[in-house]
Amino acid sequence: MHSVERAVAPPAPPRQPGTLAAAGDLLRALAAPVRIAIVLQLRESERCVHELVDALEVTQPLISQHLRVLKAAGVVEGERHGREVVYRLVDEHLAHIVMDAVAHAEEDS
Repeated sequence: MHSVERAVAPPAPPRQPGTLAAAGDLLRALAAPVRIAIVLQLRESERCVHELVDALEVTQPLISQHLRVLKAAGVVEGERHGREVVYRLVDEHLAHIVMDAVAHAEEDS
């Protein structure tokens, strides 16, 4: 019998436990469908709460709750403009994580 030869990649460099915990926290913050939809909306442009409510067709309290989770995780930031708070993504890398997950899910559909 012949063994199948394949290139063996070097092991991934070890990561600090705190780094891995932070990555886990980030992924948990992105784990809800509404939060994924919010990130997709904010990927297009910054938005205020009522724009997210209209786009996603969910209630204002639900959008606000999910924005609090995303803000606490460092995914979004808000800036007050008069009576409204405008939200944006903190880092474009986060949009890539979500887009890759969505694309992967669509491949399996």
